Amino acid sequence: MRRLKTLFAAALLLASAAASAHRFHAGMTDVSFNARTGNTEIVHTYMAHDIEALLANLYGRQFDLNDEEDQDALRKYVENRFWIAGQDKAKLNLRWVGMTADAEKVTVFQEIEQTPLWKAGAIHDTVLIDFIAEQVNTVNLNEGNVVRTLTFDRNHQEQPTR
Repeated sequence: MRRLKTLFAAALLLASAAASAHRFHAGMTDVSFNARTGNTEIVHTYMAHDIEALLANLYGRQFDLNDEEDQDALRKYVENRFWIAGQDKAKLNLRWVGMTADAEKVTVFQEIEQTPLWKAGAIHDTVLIDFIAEQVNTVNLNEGNVVRTLTFDRNHQEQPTR
């Protein structure tokens, strides 16, 4: 009987851990200027489960983000939902550098060639926000010794950088 109670308690513990494993939906983006290259670098990190669910919902099939065609679908999605506008409000040209994916996270790399970060006037970020109501994206703007943080959600999709 004691063994049965112990097994039941262990099963209950595992079930509650699995249920609470993914209660929040968040993305993190770091934007910084690389003085060596003269480029502004953008690194996005999202939970792999959220990206996989998004792509499956959009295209009705499973995705392998190690496959170039499947990466291209994600690239198009991100490029349509994340952009940086200049001070003149025109979109700056973000170049897709690449991405990595593992069981836990998807990391996307972009850059704005030969453009310092101070030329940015606003950021628009709705990645996953259009799919997951609770999604919150954080963008860290790293300028030298100063880091400014912007938070994006359904009610805050575009914000000034200054």
